[in-house]
Amino acid sequence: MAYSYKGAISFGLVFIPITLSASIKNNDIGFNLIDRKTMSRVKYKKTCVDCDNKEVKNEDIVKGYQYEKDKYVIFTEKDFEKLKTEKDKNITIEQFVNLSEVDPIYFEKSYYVKPTGGEKAYYVLLDAMEKEKKAGLAKCVLGTKETLILLRAKNGNMLVSTLYFYDEVMKAPEVKRPKILKKELDLATTLISQMTEKFKPEEFKDEYNKKLKKAIKAKIAGNNIVVQKERKAPSNVINLMDALQKSLSKSPKKRLKHEA
Repeated sequence: MAYSYKGAISFGLVFIPITLSASIKNNDIGFNLIDRKTMSRVKYKKTCVDCDNKEVKNEDIVKGYQYEKDKYVIFTEKDFEKLKTEKDKNITIEQFVNLSEVDPIYFEKSYYVKPTGGEKAYYVLLDAMEKEKKAGLAKCVLGTKETLILLRAKNGNMLVSTLYFYDEVMKAPEVKRPKILKKELDLATTLISQMTEKFKPEEFKDEYNKKLKKAIKAKIAGNNIVVQKERKAPSNVINLMDALQKSLSKSPKKRLKHEA
């Protein structure tokens, strides 16, 4: 959902008008596709299959569902809107759950919630969820897709997280489980304990993004990209026990952090 959503949260007989706004910004560096020979940009045209590949303007493109070969029924944005009930348009909390029970694999995107009315009800709900460590489960139609939603409180803010439905989450691939020795498990547990620190996301930076920006400047200046030197992985580790023991012999708090 790239746009700012305007709707409402409802639970029981309480109704809170809200807007949603993105909680994440995209720091990706964009690249254009270029013809190597002419250094000209490569563009994609939307063409009509049955009219000699004539280019079609965006305003002439509609959505169609193919019910038989080469036969379609057309749906306009008004058609989609007619299908939505008031409940579909709003975030209606159907139940509350313990936030700790929600597996992170179900999370898709998160948005900040801002009340546009009913502020007292908004903060009562926010404080109650945060106090009880509960989250509200709801469904809402966003665009042309019904979406499962988790409404949660975090550090005095309310967030809406879109979730994947149960049947969208793939089962984990089967792996034959080998026999685990107690001393192997003990060493691994000790190593995990030594490497455990408080979660501080601000300490982790996108180093590749920084190197990419540096390389772009070098290319613009007509310079070549310098190959990065890195430590090679140890090649003398012969088994799991050896690897765990050598890992423990290193600095106990050494982490893969990237400073700014």
